[in-house]
Amino acid sequence: MGKIEEEVVEIHSLEKRLLEKTENEEEEEEEPVLYTASFEETEENFIKYHTVQWVLYSILLILAWGIGFIMLLYIPIRRFILRKDIRSRTLYLTHNAIVYKITRPVPFPCFGVLHKEKHVLLHSVADVVVEQGYLQSRFGVYSLRIENVGVRRSTSDDVKIQGIANPNAFRKAVMTRLSNMRNAIYSRQVSQIEDVPSLMMSPSKSSRHDSAPSRELLLLQKLEEVGSSVKRLQTLFEEKLSQTTESID
Repeated sequence: MGKIEEEVVEIHSLEKRLLEKTENEEEEEEEPVLYTASFEETEENFIKYHTVQWVLYSILLILAWGIGFIMLLYIPIRRFILRKDIRSRTLYLTHNAIVYKITRPVPFPCFGVLHKEKHVLLHSVADVVVEQGYLQSRFGVYSLRIENVGVRRSTSDDVKIQGIANPNAFRKAVMTRLSNMRNAIYSRQVSQIEDVPSLMMSPSKSSRHDSAPSRELLLLQKLEEVGSSVKRLQTLFEEKLSQTTESID
């Protein structure tokens, strides 16, 4: 019995050390944050906006089908969920990605919460759009939409984040980082072109020179090429379609 207990203690201590080591490695692997967005300033306006929207939907249902009173009774729970929602939101920019985290209660909070974490690689970002509808403008609420590079898709596939304070500052930070990445690619290509004659003259130096760009820069370059090719194909298709319609007319 004594030996078994000693082995169990050793196993528990080993598991504890492994867990501590894993946690330390995860902390070391976390990228430095370049910019962090805030939702605190727009919390009250965000809740008011969604409450008014909920009331309008309820009134429409009452007028159309005579139902919607249950939605009006649900308003206090709805406001509680919205407050928990916006307080749990985290949005920040790293060197390689846009990270968005949220912990949202389910429609009935007694059944728990939903955790959501989304990483958008900067290589796949085409643009960051700041939007504001009519009702949003009445409450000072903005929406942030992250457009993807490549094949054109519907806007519903883009990442949408609502309630961010000072969205233009976050957009500026993202676009500045993208510009720096593109400039790095351009400078890397120029340096490679300039190094070609010297490498041809001295083969021994070429073996020691690492001319291959990083995976991230290559991926961004390929995505830009794919995006431009898709745009050219789309314009050609639209031109042919317009010519076909003109010939039919």
